Amino acid sequence: MVKICNYGFDESFIEEHRDMHGIAYTQNVLSGRYKNLILWYLKEKGRRFGEIKKFLTSISQGSLTKQLKELESDGIINRTVYAEVPPKVVYSLTNKGQALMPIIDMMEEYGKEYGKEYGRV
Repeated sequence: MVKICNYGFDESFIEEHRDMHGIAYTQNVLSGRYKNLILWYLKEKGRRFGEIKKFLTSISQGSLTKQLKELESDGIINRTVYAEVPPKVVYSLTNKGQALMPIIDMMEEYGKEYGKEYGRV
């Protein structure tokens, strides 16, 4: 996982507010332009790389690969490789990833409710 940023807080503040570590950890896991959308897309079933790429049309192959590797490294998704020709790789949520779904669902509901103000939902 990427290091949780402590910039902007002095050591005494961090020591007095250890509970914010959970917020910083979760933010760090979900940081990345497409991670929330990848997780939302995987919530129903496992998907192949090409399916995810087709869903996220504006993402480059390199960026998608990076986001998937970070999510895998954080234990949020599984990468299962099937011994076939050509190789089949399926990405799916781990139990830790499933535990994030209430947060993703709340983000979806929040966007539906308040995104109307900007005419984007």
